[in-house]
Amino acid sequence: MMSKKSPQLRFEGFTDDWEQRKLGDVISISSEKNGNQFSRADVLSVSREAGVVNQIEYQGRSFAGASIANYRVVHKGDLIYTKSPLKGAPNGIFKTSEAEGIVSPLYAVYQSREANAAFVGWLLSNDNFATHYLYPLVNKGSKNTLLVSDADAISGHLSFPNIEEQAKIVSFFTQLDNLIALHQRKLDLLKEQKKGYLQKMFPKNGAKVPELRFAGFADDWEERKLSDIVVRLTKSSNNNQLPKVEFEDIIAGEGRLNKDISRKFDDRKGTLFEPDNILYGKLRPYLKNWLFSDFKGIALGDFWVLKSKNSEPKFVYSLIQADNYQRVANDTSGTKMPRSDWKKVSSSNFSIPTSLEEQQKIGSFFKQLDNTIALHQRKLDLLKEQKKGFLQKMFV
Repeated sequence: MMSKKSPQLRFEGFTDDWEQRKLGDVISISSEKNGNQFSRADVLSVSREAGVVNQIEYQGRSFAGASIANYRVVHKGDLIYTKSPLKGAPNGIFKTSEAEGIVSPLYAVYQSREANAAFVGWLLSNDNFATHYLYPLVNKGSKNTLLVSDADAISGHLSFPNIEEQAKIVSFFTQLDNLIALHQRKLDLLKEQKKGYLQKMFPKNGAKVPELRFAGFADDWEERKLSDIVVRLTKSSNNNQLPKVEFEDIIAGEGRLNKDISRKFDDRKGTLFEPDNILYGKLRPYLKNWLFSDFKGIALGDFWVLKSKNSEPKFVYSLIQADNYQRVANDTSGTKMPRSDWKKVSSSNFSIPTSLEEQQKIGSFFKQLDNTIALHQRKLDLLKEQKKGFLQKMFV
């Protein structure tokens, strides 16, 4: 007699145990080849985050080889399994396709027999499935391929609820994914808006005023050397009661810490910084490691610590993110370990408002925008964590 189980979390009204089924009885291998049915424009690939995507639309180009005659045909609702490790998915992943097209023979294509296809896709894309079911099969895999046959990948047993409960679970995760996608679009839009504001709220080369400006300000901006508006701090410290900041602690391009470093204490020596100082990563400046500090700490590694003088700190922080500063900071020598040249950067001219009030308005505007972006990012991260929790608790 087959064993039956139930998940930790389930919808009201469902009490029956889930039934263990051989996966090969629930989905079947599709061996339909393309011939000349589909073109290169119809080549699909799999992304861990985005699912099954059109290769050209998602990646900008097709990676199809010389012939696509042997590519496998994918119909809507088919399951695609990556037989090569992906970033964050060393065992490959299963995804349900919402599109028709073709995939490389490096993918396996399966069709649902006796279950909701989307439910099977969710079940098989669950990390628990990869860890407890797939990993023993692929442990013999090489660096670039998993060496699991299409049949082996569906040779084991998994637990399934009745078709009504499957549909409920699919609907729930579809809505959750749509909500995550909505928040992702909002976040992406905010980031794009910030890029646009950085371009429009600072004068372009040769211009005396920016394209976009707060009401009540009409005076021309003035050219000032960076060394006239900031002081580079160089006092070193190994105080083991002050938190340490490293490149790895900063979310590149966003000026936020990716972890709580308030008690990251040790006796390594670095550059002392105070609240309202600016940390700028001079090593590989294109990585955009910058931070506006609201605490006292020690910067470890290749940081410049900048203190505003005769200028508004938050404005200067916005200035270093704008195109004119980035162009100078990225004019580096060396290829493997390029560093910004302080002599060059500090002696370069940048346009700034003559009015401290206008500087404050610009600095506050971008700080508020950063706070809004951070808030949306936290909401998105929370939703993704909640999804992980549901995936663990709603499947056997």
